[in-house]
Amino acid sequence: MNPISVAIIGLGSRGLDTYARCMEKLPERAKIVAVADIDPEKVEIAAKRYHVPADRCFDSGEALLRQPKLADAAVIATPDACHYTQAMAALNLGYHLLLEKPAARTASECLDIAALAEEKGLHVAICHVLRYTVFYQTLKKLIDEGRAGDVVSVQAIERVAYWHQAHSFVRGNWHNKEQSTPMILQKCCHDLDMLLWLMGGHCRTVSSFGSLTHFTRDHMPEGAPLRCVDGCPAGDHCLYNAERYYLEGFRKWGDAWPVNVLCPEPTEEKVKKALRETDYGKCVYQMDNDVVDHQVVNLEMENGATAALTMCAFTATGGRHIRIMGTAGEIEGDGEKNVIRVRPFGGEAEEIDVTRLTDDFSGHGGGDFRLAQDFFALLSGEGKGLLTGIRDSVESHLIALAAEESRLHGGQSVGMKAFTGCP
Repeated sequence: MNPISVAIIGLGSRGLDTYARCMEKLPERAKIVAVADIDPEKVEIAAKRYHVPADRCFDSGEALLRQPKLADAAVIATPDACHYTQAMAALNLGYHLLLEKPAARTASECLDIAALAEEKGLHVAICHVLRYTVFYQTLKKLIDEGRAGDVVSVQAIERVAYWHQAHSFVRGNWHNKEQSTPMILQKCCHDLDMLLWLMGGHCRTVSSFGSLTHFTRDHMPEGAPLRCVDGCPAGDHCLYNAERYYLEGFRKWGDAWPVNVLCPEPTEEKVKKALRETDYGKCVYQMDNDVVDHQVVNLEMENGATAALTMCAFTATGGRHIRIMGTAGEIEGDGEKNVIRVRPFGGEAEEIDVTRLTDDFSGHGGGDFRLAQDFFALLSGEGKGLLTGIRDSVESHLIALAAEESRLHGGQSVGMKAFTGCP
């Protein structure tokens, strides 16, 4: 069987450095035949790496999507604001989609994509990769086996990490919600997706609180220039000194994330140039960022169970932690250490070392590759289906948008049926 032909729209960290690399591991399943990006250097790199002919290289996703259908499937990994129009255009052309989260920026747009995909009979995989990790699949298996009894309440923590917040949500593509999306949607739609999946139900009511507290001009060191490279008096001790972070990061990690976000195929000179010319070199206290740096979301499920998600920038490391509390025991998952602890009431506790279950923790704990593998197997007619269908994925987006609505109105509860207009 011939491999599935693929067009990649958006050649940033996710498009070129994640999903294209996943396809390299699946040569019998997928072949890149067209690419598009507004950065000509990235297009040139992709064309050379994957032998894409010049007439299949485009300077924007819109330019590619003005052509007749060029491939079986498209990967859309452009900025959030582009997802809706590009996804709708691609579906109308007949592409199956691997669509980076978030699928769209509003509830109506998310529902439009789901409806069009169903009308056209096309598969859309939103990149909710956590469902594909061995860590969360093990948690799901334990819950389904009844090891905690009936789930009554769940506590989940998304530890963003102070440096990740500065990189992605202060200096990076998602620093301004009008230009991208609210942080709870961009960063945590798949945390909310995990809660729905693990709890096995639908959400009835949402409330949320949060704000931007630290990354503001009120906390700017006295005399700080706009750019860290311009001799900041606080540079020696500032936690967010871009010059130190990215240059030391390049010397330590080479072209790995997050350095490769600054420039394609980075060199020390390229990194220095990016620090002089892009937002990644700016003082974190002088950006036009407006997304939160901490937020809590409370869910009431239709069966009366509850869940609470905390997202916070101010953690030493990134990673997720979850505690599932049920009528017969509790299950605790430490995503940083990849350890799961099962504590049945009146029984003997068990500790599961997830590192003994898999040796692939690349890309979101191995989730990136497993999602790509599942998607292309499905399109080849050999897969059993996706763990995250379009309707499942859209529900988590709607909850995130409802949470933002609640946050902006002082934590007022939002009923999901009224918010979405769905019965």
